[in-house]
Amino acid sequence: MSRRPLWVVDLGLIPYAEALQLQHTLVAAKKNVPDMPDVLLLQEHPPVITIGRNGNEENIVAPREVLERLGFQIFRVERGGDVTYHGPGQVVGYPILDLRRVPKPKDVGWFVWALQEALIRLLDEYGIRGERIHKVVGVWVRDHTGPALDASFDERTRASLAAAHARFSDRKIAAIGARIEEWISYHGFALNVNTNLHHFDFIVPCGLRDRGVTSMARELGHEVPLEEVKRRVAYHVGQVFDRKPVWRSRTALEYLCGAPAMRGR
Repeated sequence: MSRRPLWVVDLGLIPYAEALQLQHTLVAAKKNVPDMPDVLLLQEHPPVITIGRNGNEENIVAPREVLERLGFQIFRVERGGDVTYHGPGQVVGYPILDLRRVPKPKDVGWFVWALQEALIRLLDEYGIRGERIHKVVGVWVRDHTGPALDASFDERTRASLAAAHARFSDRKIAAIGARIEEWISYHGFALNVNTNLHHFDFIVPCGLRDRGVTSMARELGHEVPLEEVKRRVAYHVGQVFDRKPVWRSRTALEYLCGAPAMRGR
């Protein structure tokens, strides 16, 4: 049996609000026509900070006027998770999938695992070991050596040293935050490829004060072509969700949204 198609659309550098509206349009279309192809939107955004539905605005630590002067926009959105940053040099992926038709249907935990798995497999191709951390969403690069803890240290000192070590040894390379409506997913993931990591200083990423951030460029010591990463992201997302990636233009996607009964012909 042939795999269901996954339309992959590269939107390039696109304002966050425009991509969000396109996601809403796609989700509405898929609710009306379940046989419409699943879609993976790949893009970069100009600098933007987003706050998840249960996010804490106190995790934006820079004054709003400073962010506005630097050209940042701020959005509160319906995805899960806390505060995160998107900007040039990231590969941001929005999978609009029917989760009733994936290898483990209607399983939100598996869906998050599958997004992590696709990114972990991609990173492995570049020699970067991406990992999961229990009860902490995202993909991480970790230092497993651990801090030197003298047996004479009291419990408070040991905890303080362990926390300081975690800040520098656990580094988030990809954020994940999704929304699911009637088993249709949207929002998704942001993989730091050549990202300006200094922009993360304006927030407490995902509300985690004891861990850092990194990028593929930081880990490898050189920049990585974004177009190459996008191709590999599409391949691995297709693999874990049992879909066949088919690259399409934005024009074709907009036609699909406007005439969903065509079902991707």
